[in-house]
Amino acid sequence: MANYTTADIKNLREKTGAGMMDVKKALDEADGDLDKAVEIIRVKGLKGIAKREGRSASAGLIAATVVDGEAGQVGVLVEINAETDFVAKNQKFIDFADKVLAAAVASGAEDAEALAQAPVDGETVQALTDGMQAVIGEKIVVRRVARLSAEKVDLYLHRTNPDLPAQVAVLVGTDAKAAEVAHDVAMHIAAYSPQYLRREDVPVDVVEKERKIAEETTRAEGKPEKAIAKIVEGRLGGFFKEICLLDQAYAKDPKTTVGKVIEATGGELTGFVRFRVGA
Repeated sequence: MANYTTADIKNLREKTGAGMMDVKKALDEADGDLDKAVEIIRVKGLKGIAKREGRSASAGLIAATVVDGEAGQVGVLVEINAETDFVAKNQKFIDFADKVLAAAVASGAEDAEALAQAPVDGETVQALTDGMQAVIGEKIVVRRVARLSAEKVDLYLHRTNPDLPAQVAVLVGTDAKAAEVAHDVAMHIAAYSPQYLRREDVPVDVVEKERKIAEETTRAEGKPEKAIAKIVEGRLGGFFKEICLLDQAYAKDPKTTVGKVIEATGGELTGFVRFRVGA
């Protein structure tokens, strides 16, 4: 019988994040030698990466920060996925996410492909990710990264489950005047999920598709021909209020809009980014 204790099993699980059965098998094979058991878990994990490629990784977290830049501030979001919530709240996974975030900030990577090649701890983010997969035993994906530059950048992180790291993250870029309402607007964005800042940002093909649907619906309802154009424009207005931030009713005061709240500060909201894990 291998020479190890329950405390050794607990210690190895905390050290590697591996599952109970994997830890026991490694300790058996290593005859109770903890260092050797860690090596066994890592080697077996690396061999299993290819097998995990087809598996779904929709749990995880969003790592985020705001740093000072040359012309204001820069906010960075990185979504990192794992297969289970158990791993998402594992401290090793959280520490790994912090390293990836630091690499994203330092490298200036604009997308996941560029971030994968960014240097971190003497290797690339991709190599670090492969190593984490080997230790954890789950598929891990650095899914996406976003950067937002502005005079002022506000960050809001939201936990949909108190036992998990942040599952929703929002960056809001403003000038100095509008910064006073930026955090409230960030919370609004987290809740209402706008897709665009203003209606002018909505692609023409998206607007035309919605217009066509509105026209067909209005005609099917038997509305008078001369009233159709006005009804369609009204329905398009409702569409914009759903997807455009500045047109949305403000969460803290639905009698006004986000656009009017920004306007009242005398400032400007220049951009936003919203991530939700798995969305």
